[in-house]
Amino acid sequence: MTENDIAAPLAAALAAKGYANLTPVQQAVLAPEVAGRDVLVSAQTGSGKTVAFGLAMAPEILLGASRLLYVPAPLALVIAPTRELALQVARELAWLYGEAGAQIATCVGGMDYRTERRALERGAHIVVGTPGRLRDHIERGGLDLSGLRAAVLDEADEMLDLGFREDLEFILQAAPEDRRTLMFSATVAKPIAELAKDFQKDALRIQTAGEARQHVDIEYRALSVTMRDREHAIFNLLRYHEARTAIVFCKTRANVSHLLARMGNRGFQVVALSGELSQQERTHALQALRDGRARVCIATDVAARGIDLPGLELVIHADLPTNSETLLHRSGRTGRAGSKGVSALIVTPADYKKAQRLLQGAKVVAEWGKAPSADDVRARDDSRLIEHPALGQAPGDETALAETLLSRFGPEQVASAFIRLWREGRSAPEEIGEAQVIAPSAPRERGEFGPSVWFTLSVGHTGRAEARWLLPKVCEAGGITKDGIGAIRVRENETFVQIATGLAGRFDNVAEIEPGITMRRIDGEPSLDRPERSGPRRDAPPPFPRALSRAKARPALLDEPVAVPTTVPVTEAPRERRPREAVAGDNPRPRAAKPQPTERPRAHDKPRPHDKLAEIATPEPVRADPAEERKPRWKASDRAAAKATAGKAGEGKAGEGKAGAAKSGPRSAASKSHGTSPRHDGSEARPARSGGFKSHAAEGKTGKFGKFPGKPGQGRPGTDGGKGFGKPRRPKG
Repeated sequence: MTENDIAAPLAAALAAKGYANLTPVQQAVLAPEVAGRDVLVSAQTGSGKTVAFGLAMAPEILLGASRLLYVPAPLALVIAPTRELALQVARELAWLYGEAGAQIATCVGGMDYRTERRALERGAHIVVGTPGRLRDHIERGGLDLSGLRAAVLDEADEMLDLGFREDLEFILQAAPEDRRTLMFSATVAKPIAELAKDFQKDALRIQTAGEARQHVDIEYRALSVTMRDREHAIFNLLRYHEARTAIVFCKTRANVSHLLARMGNRGFQVVALSGELSQQERTHALQALRDGRARVCIATDVAARGIDLPGLELVIHADLPTNSETLLHRSGRTGRAGSKGVSALIVTPADYKKAQRLLQGAKVVAEWGKAPSADDVRARDDSRLIEHPALGQAPGDETALAETLLSRFGPEQVASAFIRLWREGRSAPEEIGEAQVIAPSAPRERGEFGPSVWFTLSVGHTGRAEARWLLPKVCEAGGITKDGIGAIRVRENETFVQIATGLAGRFDNVAEIEPGITMRRIDGEPSLDRPERSGPRRDAPPPFPRALSRAKARPALLDEPVAVPTTVPVTEAPRERRPREAVAGDNPRPRAAKPQPTERPRAHDKPRPHDKLAEIATPEPVRADPAEERKPRWKASDRAAAKATAGKAGEGKAGEGKAGAAKSGPRSAASKSHGTSPRHDGSEARPARSGGFKSHAAEGKTGKFGKFPGKPGQGRPGTDGGKGFGKPRRPKG
């Protein structure tokens, strides 16, 4: 099939859209050898791939007819990685198949599921969607792929990067095996080729001629800025170009939100596009850019694929992309369909090497320079004002008003006011500090140094020598720069240095470059083959025995002896764990060899069950101050004597707050005034708990019955004297 063999409805749609000539990729899919076969197409962004696969699957959809009739199941399926790209593909196919009466249905995340289900039930000829939502419709029975004749995977490499391989397998397995599978991508990597083998049969590889020269209509620029001037460079770059539409790419959603607030405060007409926004917000943002209500879009890589914005002239990489493919796709938003565009990379000193790798991997050459300064922006504004088309037009209806202004204010004042009004609606440029422009160059290959003489230094790995440490010392010794030094090869006991022949004479009188490090010339070129190490480094410490080391080490073999170096003193052999039964009796192992540290026992330590065993195995520790020791528990036999002593010193009710001698006993004298509770066995009665309080209640604290004597913080839980909770019960009687 050739260009003249395009179906009549599609040819009429192309003519109405203004297509005079087809792009190379569109012509390639119309070749006679492509008809009826699976294809794997790679073409640069902006080359018209959407129209290309729309033309390629036309024979399977139309089947020679000029008008499509109702079908119960879709005839074609297009899978896209993102919502925006899927909706854009649906719009392109709508006008391409509009003359044929095709019904287009979309199935994308974030949209109303019921609306999509009704569109599928009414009968759709072409379905466009994202992998997740398409699989959801298939599992729920809303999407029937039994009549599918053609399936298209747009931006297949991006879908693999986003982890959609499992969804793709599920969707394509639900389609008939005799379908056509068309895969389109800007770059074809190894994973894409493997996916093509799994789902395509004898696929034809199509590679357009423009792929060898990526983005010939895009001018790449790398701007060196300091870290603090990174955002100012973005503002000045937007002001300098004054593009009709520009897009700024950030790495994360947080960076998008931050930059959106900063640019909104400076008067830029800006919108955001990121994954955290709802589908409705993202659609409104793109529509604002198409309508001209917004001129700058700040986005993550969600907008790096397939988004076509009219008049997009500038792409700014505020954060460098992660790989070269993403750089190409980001930059491909501009320079589309033969128009020119600029792709600018904001490069800080820490990102020089990364920027070099990205540009080399993308096979593009960037012009390195500085970001536009405030003076550059003002000069560009003045030039843009002088060259404004309105100044060259003949006067019209505004002639009378112009004469009135000139006669009243004079030409100079009118012109000054016009300039102020021109600058008033624009953001003021930012002052940018001086940044060193370091254009990364390709690494120098070995052998490009030229004629040279080799020297040897009397230091190597054993002396912890490194090339970066020796380079400044050699330069200082000979009074040369690093450009006069070639290779530096550090060996076990010596180091070889390559010096340019014209500068080698400066080292003839140099015996030492540093005390203890000699330097001498050698004849010819030394052997630079790195010998294999036969043993540990001389400066390495001796291995520590595994039996004494607490660090994790590799497990020793069964037949590998463990040698203990004589330099390591062995104090005692590892102790074996004794069974618990042996500890309960007499202690056969004295602990005098390893004395325990003596510490003062804490006042509130509770006795533990194994304290008895500890007293047997360890010597008695030094006793603390008796005043701070825990008071012993009172026995039943001692209560009577304590009550008699406490009753004399602390007579009265506890509610009166009198401080008696109750501190020396376990309970206050108030317990006696509230009665006693006899025991069940008829033995000696003890004070009733109701109304009685411990003698060491919080001193000075006021409770329900007044102040309580005692030490602070030692009240019984449940009373007002301590830190417990609850209320004391009322005394009986």
